[in-house]
Amino acid sequence: MVRFANPQDIKQIEGDLPWPDSQPATTLYEMLSNTKANHGPLNAVSFQMFSGPKDPAETLTWTELHARVTQAANLFRSLGVKETDTIAFVLPNSTETVVTLLGGAVAGIVNPINPLLEPEQISAILRETDAKVVVTLKEFPKTDVAQKMAEAVRHAPHVHTVLEVDLLRYMTGLKKLIVPFIRPKNPVGHHARVVDWDSEVSKHPRDALTFEDRASERVAAYFHTGGTTGMPKVAQHNYSGMIYNGWVGHTLLFTEEDNVICPLPLFHVFAVHVILMAMIASGAHVIFPTPQGYRGEGVFDNFWKLVERWKVTFIITVPTAIAAKMQRPVNADVSTVKTAFSGSAPLPVELFHRFERATGVTLVEGYGLTEATCLVSCNPVDGEKKIGSVGIPFPHCNVKILKQSPEGVVECEVDEVGEICVDNPGVRQGGTYTETDKNRDLYHFGNFLRTGDLGRIDPDGYLWITGRAKDLIIRGGHNIDPAEIEEALAGHKDVAFAGAIGQPDSFAGELPCVYVELVEDATANEDELMTWCREHIHERAAIPKHLEILPELPKTAVGKIFKPDLRKRAIARIYDAALQKEGLAAHVAAVTEDKKLGLVAHLEKTGDVDEEKLTHVLGEYTRPWRWKDVA
Repeated sequence: MVRFANPQDIKQIEGDLPWPDSQPATTLYEMLSNTKANHGPLNAVSFQMFSGPKDPAETLTWTELHARVTQAANLFRSLGVKETDTIAFVLPNSTETVVTLLGGAVAGIVNPINPLLEPEQISAILRETDAKVVVTLKEFPKTDVAQKMAEAVRHAPHVHTVLEVDLLRYMTGLKKLIVPFIRPKNPVGHHARVVDWDSEVSKHPRDALTFEDRASERVAAYFHTGGTTGMPKVAQHNYSGMIYNGWVGHTLLFTEEDNVICPLPLFHVFAVHVILMAMIASGAHVIFPTPQGYRGEGVFDNFWKLVERWKVTFIITVPTAIAAKMQRPVNADVSTVKTAFSGSAPLPVELFHRFERATGVTLVEGYGLTEATCLVSCNPVDGEKKIGSVGIPFPHCNVKILKQSPEGVVECEVDEVGEICVDNPGVRQGGTYTETDKNRDLYHFGNFLRTGDLGRIDPDGYLWITGRAKDLIIRGGHNIDPAEIEEALAGHKDVAFAGAIGQPDSFAGELPCVYVELVEDATANEDELMTWCREHIHERAAIPKHLEILPELPKTAVGKIFKPDLRKRAIARIYDAALQKEGLAAHVAAVTEDKKLGLVAHLEKTGDVDEEKLTHVLGEYTRPWRWKDVA
């Protein structure tokens, strides 16, 4: 492990460890086999079905994990999967999820899918990736994954085998006896063969692959990005990008002596590429508490006791999880913890300070994205951590801030905001997405991936994210960065999170609007927060025209504020107000995302409507509308 404290150290590392000469392996199986050889008896992966600090846990050593991955890869190949075929899985976290993920990437192309998606989104991904085999849950109480998958597979004609994982094996005592009697029914009704994971995988050898692990570069994983509204995009990840992410973690952070707690889902690149790949590269030990991770029952209440149980050295977290932890006492010995890493969304300054005061643990922010396999930058563990910055680009990661100009695309000056563009071993140049059309205009200078994030690089070489290019609020042609509004509100003691968007306006096109989630037991009201905005937002045009407190802001599975839901809410509110003002007997029944038109308001009549007048009223806004019963 090499320590780094500043950009000069990164340059030194790049000189001492050039890429790809320093790539530790060509394939994932080779990297896993090396770790088994070096650290076989050490703990590799632990999984707890329940969150209690004394609840049973299953731990695999590197020797056992290697054997199970070998067995799974052999199973997939026996089902006719080739290295260019897709094995999808729709699973919560479990030991089987880890084994499926790694075995799938060894045998073919593994495709993790978010179990929270609806069947139509899941089936769209299965069709897009041309999945042949799916691994998912057998019917189980308190989850509808099996039922959703039955519907999804019905619309994915090339899926020929469904392997079912039964969580019953993790149950003990009375629960194990009761589950078979309360297990929900799953009316399968699709064309694929359904078989039991345990019985099928046990038929295959554990000591060696039954096929050649070709030492060649290839796509080994598909990860969807988005998908909780509209149809998701699917990014392609090569072995080299996955291994690069693991190499970064091992080179800069982890050794075989570390224990890393990661309550993040294994359908997301943060858990898979940043953590699991780094565990394989380093021989460190990762703990996954509960199938739902941070969403699991009792995880937050027991979190610090779990840290003590597993002698955790690194905590993997996201801002929403940090906020939840800070509403509970640090009621255990956390002295083993060296660092906590936060990613997926900007971290409010006050929350940063609150965490460090409460725990005594250093908090480090970083940045990555699915389209670049993941890792881009991180605040140095041993150097200056600039709060609000996402740190220094990793070794062999070239970041440029670029903008359009009359002379074409040019690089921004120091501290000038532009689009963050990345070139590193995780960027699959020319073919990031499976859909060719989505790769058009995705790169500058041929190899710099356009992230869609706005940012700047300061004089010390630290990267700062200022917003999303597509999140810009454009008020009468004037660009407003939503981060200015969000950061101002984050300074208020009662604000946990703020999400600023542009709401439709008939004159300016968009006006700034913000939705707020308060900390527990907060007393602030909307009038007080609007006064705060007027005092702390320096640009008058950015002061919100509407501020609304919600019980909880919509968030993705890894804690990002999900702004499409906020935009839908704003569209419905503005259009309903316009219709009511003009006495039109209609209202917005729903706002959905159309692949070509973007967000569309679907109207429902509540009486006789002057449609010509209605068309004129809503024609003042830029977002399209249609009647609810029109397809």
